[in-house]
Amino acid sequence: MGFIGAGIVGTALAVRLSQAGFPVTAVFSLSLTSAQRLAGMVADCRVCEAAQDVADQAELVLITTPDDIIPEVAAEVNWRANQSVVHCSGAASLDILEPAKRAGARVGSFHPCQTFASISRAIENLPGSTFGIEAEEPLLTTLKGMATALGGNWMELRPGDKALYHAAAVFACNYLVTLIKIATDLFGRFGVSTPEATKALMPLLRGTVDNIDSIGLPNCLTGPIARGDLSTIGKHLAALREREPSLLSLYRELGLNTVPIALAKGTIDRAIAKKMQALLGNSNGEGGERPR
Repeated sequence: MGFIGAGIVGTALAVRLSQAGFPVTAVFSLSLTSAQRLAGMVADCRVCEAAQDVADQAELVLITTPDDIIPEVAAEVNWRANQSVVHCSGAASLDILEPAKRAGARVGSFHPCQTFASISRAIENLPGSTFGIEAEEPLLTTLKGMATALGGNWMELRPGDKALYHAAAVFACNYLVTLIKIATDLFGRFGVSTPEATKALMPLLRGTVDNIDSIGLPNCLTGPIARGDLSTIGKHLAALREREPSLLSLYRELGLNTVPIALAKGTIDRAIAKKMQALLGNSNGEGGERPR
């Protein structure tokens, strides 16, 4: 097994796959320092001078470069028949590996549905992750085995699924960060610093994630929409309109997407849901139908 690209994802995969018994023998990166760091963390792994050197000696090559560079690697390397070439992009399908496929190589994608903020955190978080996999047999079975060896799960994706799969992950991970940034900024409007606000919100966040995991959707939903608390939602809208009007449309849109979850949970009826949708759909937050 060899790696082209030695960033956070590549390094974490190389370390954990090596620990799981997969021989990682070669790495190349445009950054020599990154390649040397990866090789230093994996037994018997050699730093190569070119991507071609990795392809020449590895049976399975993982391309763990930034997404925009993957097609370039696929086009410039001379692949061989029955070699396996796998990229780790979350959004791209297998078409970007077409040059390798034309050369007779098996192609696939292997994407960890996980957040990687640093190498140490990535190595720690990788086991137990779910992997989005796209490939044909026999490579498909190999990639499923890799996911299992990492203590994780896998989901098989079709060519048209990848971008939507990755968008879903962005909603759950990246935009959660955005929402917390918005929340801490609102705390700042009444004098609470970002570190203090983050500390205050972390138990709430952990409790929410625990509820999602243990209770599941839709029953994990709490808060004013789940309770049908129209007066509280009205107060939120009024406060945002007065002190942070730029967030009104976002609050309304998130609320409108939350009402069906409360309905599914069964804690509000359709009459309350209709009133809530009217309140949230009005640009003034004072009732009326949602503008179209």
